[in-house]
Amino acid sequence: MGDLLTQDLTAVSAGRAGAREPGGSPWLGRRSPPSDSFVRYQAVERALQSMLPAQASSSVAPATSLGAFNDWALHLMTSPAKQWELMQLAAEQASQWWCAVAASPASMGRGPWCIEPLPQDRRFDDPAWRMPPFALIAQLFLLRQAWWHRATTGVPGVSRHHEQMVEFAARQWLDTVSPSNAVLSNPAVLQRTFDERGANLVRGALHAAGDAWRDMTDQPPMGAEQYKLGVDVAATPGQVVLRNRLMELIQYAPTTARVHPEPILIVPAWIMKYYVLDLEPHNSMVRFLVEHGYTVFTLSWKNPQAEDRDLGLDDYYRLGVRAALDEIAARLPARPVHAVGYCLGGTLLSMAAAALGREKSKALKSITLLAAQTDFTDPGELSLFIDESQVAWLENQMARRGYLEKGQMKGAFQMLRSRDLVWSYRLATYLLGERAPVSALMAWNADSTRLPWRMHSEYLRALYLDNALAHGEFHLEGTPINLSDIRVPIFTVGTVQDHVAPWRSVFKLHQLTNAEQTFVLTAGGHNVGIVNPPGQARSSYRLCRWQHEDRLLTPDEWLAANEPVKGSWWTPWSQWLGRHSSTPEAPPPLAPSLGAAPGLYVFDK
Repeated sequence: MGDLLTQDLTAVSAGRAGAREPGGSPWLGRRSPPSDSFVRYQAVERALQSMLPAQASSSVAPATSLGAFNDWALHLMTSPAKQWELMQLAAEQASQWWCAVAASPASMGRGPWCIEPLPQDRRFDDPAWRMPPFALIAQLFLLRQAWWHRATTGVPGVSRHHEQMVEFAARQWLDTVSPSNAVLSNPAVLQRTFDERGANLVRGALHAAGDAWRDMTDQPPMGAEQYKLGVDVAATPGQVVLRNRLMELIQYAPTTARVHPEPILIVPAWIMKYYVLDLEPHNSMVRFLVEHGYTVFTLSWKNPQAEDRDLGLDDYYRLGVRAALDEIAARLPARPVHAVGYCLGGTLLSMAAAALGREKSKALKSITLLAAQTDFTDPGELSLFIDESQVAWLENQMARRGYLEKGQMKGAFQMLRSRDLVWSYRLATYLLGERAPVSALMAWNADSTRLPWRMHSEYLRALYLDNALAHGEFHLEGTPINLSDIRVPIFTVGTVQDHVAPWRSVFKLHQLTNAEQTFVLTAGGHNVGIVNPPGQARSSYRLCRWQHEDRLLTPDEWLAANEPVKGSWWTPWSQWLGRHSSTPEAPPPLAPSLGAAPGLYVFDK
C-alpha cells in the first residue's frame, strides 16, 4: 500500500510541475483551482480507488449511474400521470398480444404483427420469425421494448442527460434478453442446430473460447494476422521525413509525371492508427490522392506510454500539425498546403487553421474536415459517457497509469452499437457457428491506441463539457482560438450513421466561420463512410456549397433541400481540390529520409 501511494504522489507531483493550469486537472475553464492540500490528498484518493476491481475496467462512473437511476425513479414515483399512462399502455399491449394468441392455430403469427420492428432492427428479418410460436415471442419482446422506451422517456422533471442514460441502459438490458440471442427462442438457430445435430454449437463454443483467450492475452481477432503492416495495409510507397517524440511525418512517392504544386497533409486522429486512410490499395485514400497528381504527407502518431502523460493539445499542435507544416515548408518553399483532418485530427486542424488565420499565415491553401466536430453542443450518444462525474472518474483512472487504456474506448464504442458489434456477432459466431472473415478495416479497428492523461482530460473538459472551441474560449499555446479566423476554403464531410461524430454536430461549423464552405453528407458510418472509394455499388452522398442565405438552415432543412447522388464523395472532393490547386508541374524529389513507410510508430502496441 505504501509503495502504491508513493508512486501516485510522485506521479501527481510531476504532473503539477508540468501543468499549464493549476490543480489536478489540465483544463479548468471557469472552475476555481483546487488547493494544494486537496491535490495532495487527491493522490491518496486515486491510489485507493485504483485498487478497486471495477476501477480497472469500468468506463461508467458509479455516481453517475446511480444519480441517473435515482433521478428517473424518484420523478416517476411522484408523477401519477406518467404512471397512469404506463398502466394504460401495458393494458393496451396485453390486449394486442392476447388477440394474437387467440388467433386460430392455422393463422397464428402469420398475419400482420401488432407491432413491427424499427427499420434499423434486423434481428427478426428471417422468415422463420413469422411462424408460430416465434412470431408471438418476437411481438411480446417488441411490445416490452416499446413499453420501456415510453417508461424511460418523458418523465417530468428528469434531466435530459439522465433520461438519455436511463433509456440507453434499458436498451442495453433489452438487447441482452432479446429472444434472438437464445438457442430455444431463435428459429434460425434451432433449425441450424437440428440440421447439423449440434455441430454449430460446438464450433461456437470453440470460437467463444478462442475469443476469450485473445481478449485476455491482448491479441487481435482471428484472421487479423493476414494483414501485415507495410505489406497488405499501410503499403503505399513512401519515406519517413521527420520524427519527433509524438509523430512521424511520411512523404509518399509520386506516381504521376506531374503533380499539383500544393501538397496535401493528412492529420489523422490519435485515437486510431493513421493507416485507416491507407488500407488496401483499392480503398487507400493516400494512394487515391497520389494517383490523382498530389504530393501527399501524413502524420503517424506515437502510441503514448506512461511517460507521455503530460502531452496535451498544445503538444499535439506544436509537435504535430505545426511541426509537419514547418517541415513541408522547408522541403517545398512557398507552397501552401491542402490539410486534411480526420475525427479528432480534424478538430485539431480546425484549431490550427484558426490560429494560423489569426497570424495571417499563408501556410494553408484549404482544409478538409472528415467526420470532425467543432461544436459539441449535441455530440450524440457518446455524451452518455461524458459528464462531470464520469470525467473525474476517468481522470482518476488515467492519473495512475498516465493514459486511457485502449480497451476502455473500444468498450464504449461497442456499447453504443452493441446490437451490431456485440449481439449480432455472438449470434453468428457462437450460436450459428459461423466465423465471418476479417476485413482490413476490422483488423485496423482492432489495432487500437492509448490516449495521454493530459490531452484526454483537456479534450473531454474543454470540448465536451465546456464547448470552449465553439464559444471562442479555448486557448492553443496561450492564443485564444476563434473559428471565425479561418480564412481558407473548407470541405466538410459528415456520415449518416456516425455514432462518434454525428453529422448534425459536424454540420454546425457553417455557423462558426464565414470561410467558403462545401458540406458533404455521405452514406455509411464513421469509418466506412470516410473510407469510401469510387466503384462501391451502394455509395451515395449529398453535396452543397454554402451560400450566405444557407447559413440559417437547420440540418434537417439542409437534408430536405439536397438530393442524394450515387457514387463516392472522393470524386467531387478530388475535383474541389483541383479547382483550388495550381497547374501541375514536375514532382518534387524525395529527400533523404529516416526510413521507409510506414515507419516505426505505427508498430507501437
